[in-house]
Amino acid sequence: MFLSGAAAFVLAAPMAPLHAQTANRLDPGGLTFRDFGVPDNGASYTRGEQSIGGGTTQKFTRVLGIDPASQAVRLRFDSVKVELLLPMGWQASEDGERGVAYTIDKRIRLIVWRVDFAYEGVRDAEHYAATKAGSMKARRPGVQAQARKLPDGRFLVVYENVPRGPSDSSGPRTVFDLVIPDPRNTKVGVLVTLGVPTSEAGRGLHLLALITQNMRIDW
Repeated sequence: MFLSGAAAFVLAAPMAPLHAQTANRLDPGGLTFRDFGVPDNGASYTRGEQSIGGGTTQKFTRVLGIDPASQAVRLRFDSVKVELLLPMGWQASEDGERGVAYTIDKRIRLIVWRVDFAYEGVRDAEHYAATKAGSMKARRPGVQAQARKLPDGRFLVVYENVPRGPSDSSGPRTVFDLVIPDPRNTKVGVLVTLGVPTSEAGRGLHLLALITQNMRIDW
């Protein structure tokens, strides 16, 4: 199902493989956590506190378990009541009311948020996805933003040509937003944001599928 207006999900030629991949559902495409991490037995998640971003010191998030066979670590972001598997060799923290995870070089970054659609001034998850895509295009005309509804009821927004951040060594970047509505309450949901270098956009979409298929949300 395609969204209307500025959020129409019509992918440009470089994104055609992503378009084909999301025709029915998000799919890891045969990739595993081994393809995105470093086999350190979870040590990167248990190194205490670290300065992140603008010098803010934050505690690492809670580790629930380590799976050496799949080279994945199960974490819980208490701030958003979400459990998920992430590759070994990453780091993660609680940043206020969101969970944050990233590769050591911060080339790949993940944020998990809770969303109150009424507070955001929208009706539901579909309205939120369309509005978010449209507002990004309005604020940054060089960014291409497309949104679509997946058959499972989630909404995927793809942002192309996103300017690189201060910590990025190369750019531009591609950012994915996956909006997951609460199945019992259409007024709230969870937003999963994953940013990757544009050169790794295809792998990034596979990674988003891998992470979210192993995610548990306490609604």
